[in-house]
Amino acid sequence: MMAEEGLPVQVATRALGASESGFYAWRTRAPSARAIRHVILTDAIGEVHATCRGTYGVRRVHAELTLGRGLTVWQGTVAMLMQRAGLKGIGVRPKWRRPRPDLISTDLLDRLFRRKGLDQLWVTDITEHHTREGKVYCAAVLDVCSRPVVGWSIDSSPTAALVTNALGMAIDSRRPPPGTIIHSDHAAQFGSWAFTRRAKDSGLVPSKDSIGDCNDNAVIESFWSRMQVELLDRQSWRTRLELANAIFEYLEIFHNRQRRHSALGWLTPVKFETRQPITVA
Repeated sequence: MMAEEGLPVQVATRALGASESGFYAWRTRAPSARAIRHVILTDAIGEVHATCRGTYGVRRVHAELTLGRGLTVWQGTVAMLMQRAGLKGIGVRPKWRRPRPDLISTDLLDRLFRRKGLDQLWVTDITEHHTREGKVYCAAVLDVCSRPVVGWSIDSSPTAALVTNALGMAIDSRRPPPGTIIHSDHAAQFGSWAFTRRAKDSGLVPSKDSIGDCNDNAVIESFWSRMQVELLDRQSWRTRLELANAIFEYLEIFHNRQRRHSALGWLTPVKFETRQPITVA
């Protein structure tokens, strides 16, 4: 307001085409119920944004307010208040688009990766990220139905032991029934004797994606993409231990227990498994 910046009230009101009496009436008028509600909602939005490490956009903030806190608010209102407060989520990485002749493969993947029961289909893969000491490698196993990380392993080398340890953790924590599919790419680690033996001894059925098709393991590729923008690319990492601890917290605490997933009706993986009527394999 011009008057609040030191200009005389008469000059300011004349420039704005308002009356001097109207200005003083506005100064003494109590805030409206709508203005008060917007202040309260903005505070709540700020808390949600801070809790999610600044990663949530409008849709997930809205889901947290309505599902997590029981507030009644339009998504458009959340978008407006976030814009006013200068808050925004972290966007996903640009997607690599395949040529249109591969649409048939996409349809096949839709059939392959839809599961209504827990521990019917697991997907696994390796990602890497650098620190000042050198690279850190992480192998993870995801359940396709509820999307939690059910097994993981972190090391300084991408060995067969890395992926076998992640698989072993998943087996020990979930006790999958015979016939559970463990799907991976054609990396040498997943074709190793140790990994294959560990899977088959536990009744799992190893599966490999199509050669040359980077989208054939799309569920876990999407997961890595989110972890990249929500954690790995947000700062420079000094030591392997620092990054390993951050990855552990992201997988076990943030992703599994706090992050709301659009594919799960905006529930977290843990909440989805405990609240949804899911068929157990």
